[in-house]
Amino acid sequence: MEHTITIGLTYTGTEEKHLNYVNWLTGQDHVEVVRLSAADNNLEMVAKMDAIVLSGGVDTHPKYYGSTTTDYANAPLHFQEERDEFEIAVFKKSQELLLPVLAICRGMQLVNSILGGNLVQDIGLEANELHRSDTSDEKHEVIILPDTLLQEITHSSRDMANSAHHQCVNELGAGLIANAVSEDGITEGYEWADRSGKPFLLGVQWHPERMYKLDIAASTLSANIREYFIGEVRKNMASEKRRQL
Repeated sequence: MEHTITIGLTYTGTEEKHLNYVNWLTGQDHVEVVRLSAADNNLEMVAKMDAIVLSGGVDTHPKYYGSTTTDYANAPLHFQEERDEFEIAVFKKSQELLLPVLAICRGMQLVNSILGGNLVQDIGLEANELHRSDTSDEKHEVIILPDTLLQEITHSSRDMANSAHHQCVNELGAGLIANAVSEDGITEGYEWADRSGKPFLLGVQWHPERMYKLDIAASTLSANIREYFIGEVRKNMASEKRRQL
């Protein structure tokens, strides 16, 4: 009998969007999702989790990636520094505890910043035509780079993804390599360059949890990622190194 996996999911800001993640993650049996947020003040719950998912949402405050500029195109009216601080602490704790992490959209950008990378604050008018919309997600192909974990997960060289961002990774954080790019050269995903001795980490710029809205839920960039992530969590739970913590 399989044990229940408990995944800590950072709160994206609305119940509808939060439930997209919950429904996607619990598409398999024996998966429970726990909400983590600054408002809930429940950082201590990370120690009880088997994995972490860092969700999408409002832009990270520029100070966390070394910029002093807050007045840029498509910047939010209000940043959420309490959320930033909380989720930075969640990620750091997850690494101490050797927990698998899936970082989605804002989550991908935040982890990159934590690891010393930085962001393009706004990708510009032309790129925004492809990557974002004020009303719904955009849809475009993603090129999956060879000899990467993501290629191992998807068994593909390209597939369809949704898109809802106006920022992107610029310089990668320490220890990361890109594993996917868009046709216009934006980094769409990353992973550890050297996975040995590290817990699973995958950052994706798209939103695998809501691809169903564009009828691409069967894309390997959603379905395969969920299956592989859950598998990695189960392996990590059974590992000797993890049990010794």
